[in-house]
Amino acid sequence: MKKIVSAFFAAMLAVSMLVGCGSGNAGAGAGTESGNTAEATDLKIGVILVGDETETYTKAHIDGINEAADSLGIPRDNIQWKERVEESEDCYDAAKALIADGCTLVISNSYGHQDFMAEAAEEFSDVNFVAMTGDYAAISGLDNFYNAFTNVYESRYVSGVVAGMKVAELDAAGEIPAEGYDENGNVKIGYVGAYPYAEVVSGYTAFYLGIQSVFPNVVMDVQYTNSWFDIEGEAAAADVLIKRGCVVIGQHADSTGAPDTVEKAWQNGQVVYSVGYNMSMLDVAPDAALTSATNNWVAYYKELFAAVLNGTEIPQDWARGYADDAVSITELGPNVAEGTAEKVAEVESAIKDGSLHVFDTSKFTVGGAAVTDETAMVDLSYMDYSTMTAVYEGDTVSALKTDENGVTYFDESVLRAAPYFQLRIDGITELNAN
Repeated sequence: MKKIVSAFFAAMLAVSMLVGCGSGNAGAGAGTESGNTAEATDLKIGVILVGDETETYTKAHIDGINEAADSLGIPRDNIQWKERVEESEDCYDAAKALIADGCTLVISNSYGHQDFMAEAAEEFSDVNFVAMTGDYAAISGLDNFYNAFTNVYESRYVSGVVAGMKVAELDAAGEIPAEGYDENGNVKIGYVGAYPYAEVVSGYTAFYLGIQSVFPNVVMDVQYTNSWFDIEGEAAAADVLIKRGCVVIGQHADSTGAPDTVEKAWQNGQVVYSVGYNMSMLDVAPDAALTSATNNWVAYYKELFAAVLNGTEIPQDWARGYADDAVSITELGPNVAEGTAEKVAEVESAIKDGSLHVFDTSKFTVGGAAVTDETAMVDLSYMDYSTMTAVYEGDTVSALKTDENGVTYFDESVLRAAPYFQLRIDGITELNAN
């Protein structure tokens, strides 16, 4: 995959590095050649985005980058943006253009960019590259290549608690119609998912377990869109779930399509509520939106930029959650159940102090059986599934951990930043996973 740079481009790059921001942190723990830290006004950052501000996931990154830059005195003019970059060779080309403009830190925000970022990192060893949600930087052998993601499964669990409070209130008041229950008396929940990937599976499982922690008798259907951002597809998926009787629709998809559909159904008298992702959905679903799970990207970007400026170590796998204010839920909607704010505060506190584990294995089963080390094994290799060969060899280890109180749990986003929880637990059905 490695490209050959023309002599002209190499010369242009050399000049731009001299007049641009050329005092980056080339590799974990490395400073500048002179040993001095960089000035904030010298650091030039390139950002490759899969979407733009109209797409909620990308907007969260944009906001986090700008806020972090402002807090550290990095001029916004020093940030170069490449928007709507396909998960293709276009990403490599965008990285190359950013480097030519003098950027010594290049960030991409989509998993599909990872291979092209690694290609660029191999070629431009004096530039640092961060591939968000990626999963093989630590085993790539590249000192200037990094992955990062948040423990968003924690905020998804808390958003599930908000939903569970509402379900409990509706059930107690007898407000759930007959079609909102299955044949066993369980309340139906729906979830609009992008792809059947670990990132999505981890998130919807956390959401479901959060609901169950408040109201145990629920089942959940997942409808995939096979796209991260598809307003019409997400609206259609939500409509499918509403017609199946689901009374809450969660999502791991990046548009407002699902909340907007839920709001319209609510206005038509249906008992259904929305839990969104990335941003508050109250603008599009003022009555139906309960809350959204979100990432506070400023927590990462501030740490990243400070490390580059100070010449200190950049973690090759960064993943933080509530304890570091890296995740949260958005404001509560007007129709949440009474006592929701107090319950949320209680749960968030327990996650922060480690007394509550989202994937406590005593709370779920897989195929009717308890989870064991054998069923919780994670292969950290990076695979080429077209040939079923490992591109990068990683360890295969159990993700189970037991705390000092004897609680066993699946330890998510610790073995690497990207989620690896792929267990299909009982109570959740994927309607259209292919």
